[in-house]
Amino acid sequence: MGDMSTEVADPLAGYAGFAAALREAGVACDARRVQAYLSAVAKVDVARPTQLYWVGRLTLCSDPDDLPRYEEAFARWFEGDDSPKATSGTPVRKRARIAPLVAAGGEGDSTQESHDSLRVAASDHEVLRHRDLAELTKAEREHLRELLATLHPVLPRRRAARRAPAHRGALDPARTLRAMLASGGEPVRLAHHRRGTRARKVVLLIDVSGSMSPYADALLRFAHVVARAAPMSVEVFTLGTRMTRVSRQLRQRDPEQAMLAAGTAVPDFAGGTRLGETLRVFLDRWGQRGFARRAVVTVFSDGWERGDVSLLAEQLGRLRRLAHAVFWVNPHAGREGYAPVQSGIVAALPHIDRLLAGHSLATLERLLGEIADA
Repeated sequence: MGDMSTEVADPLAGYAGFAAALREAGVACDARRVQAYLSAVAKVDVARPTQLYWVGRLTLCSDPDDLPRYEEAFARWFEGDDSPKATSGTPVRKRARIAPLVAAGGEGDSTQESHDSLRVAASDHEVLRHRDLAELTKAEREHLRELLATLHPVLPRRRAARRAPAHRGALDPARTLRAMLASGGEPVRLAHHRRGTRARKVVLLIDVSGSMSPYADALLRFAHVVARAAPMSVEVFTLGTRMTRVSRQLRQRDPEQAMLAAGTAVPDFAGGTRLGETLRVFLDRWGQRGFARRAVVTVFSDGWERGDVSLLAEQLGRLRRLAHAVFWVNPHAGREGYAPVQSGIVAALPHIDRLLAGHSLATLERLLGEIADA
């Protein structure tokens, strides 16, 4: 009987070659992960590309940064086929993912395909902007993080007490006198000044209770983008059964490190909600002393209050007297047929400037416009 290995190729060699290609692409898949991948491949239907894709993604990827590299390597290695390209122990050459500019049909055809791909990408981008944050898949959440990083918040400004030099405006006697002394007493040039501006404080209060947990990660990442835009002017707190200041954690440059630090600092994720008590702590400890004075304060919450509703109304009244503007962002307010009937929302309405939706990237972008125009 002859050696069967010379007649039938080992299919596992192709999957091992794919793991080697992943390592070349920068994915740290060690021998243990490769063994888990090969064991999982033996238990799924490899004729279905979707199962093959997810088996590799779950066993070979260990970091969010691995996902783009994995998708590119998968598309190159299994491009359009139901099985790996390898038919022997030697890994096959990987195909290019992007077609050449001049294809067999001519340059116009490839250009048209490129334009079609760009239109599809733009369409997907626009759809994701309006998707509810609580309904995103894992891949869409990864894409959302990339889109949040592209935001460029423009924070509000207010008039400062000091005056700044200007070409027009009120006469600046001191600078005019100094210019006269420098020119021998002749009024060669009149100096003018005007009231300068300085950044207005922005305070973000984010509800991280159980009912808001589907939105908490995206809202904290949004707060990280705003805090990084003006680290000295933005303060971020979380609301739950207690209040936690996470401004320092969210000032870190790297978003993943910032989220890890914030998650470590907040002890009451997905817990209850005592909005009135936590707002009173904020005002007594930070707000009354300066954080809330003439600031734009935004509360992110669905309004479910387990504590005393009258206390919430009282503290929001205090906050409104201190702040320049108070916005309330409710993720459910963007849904069709929404009515502000939650006890916390009913108590808040008389003391806020605007009730806004905050369920999607598009509504968060509109919120940035409202804050800038406050």
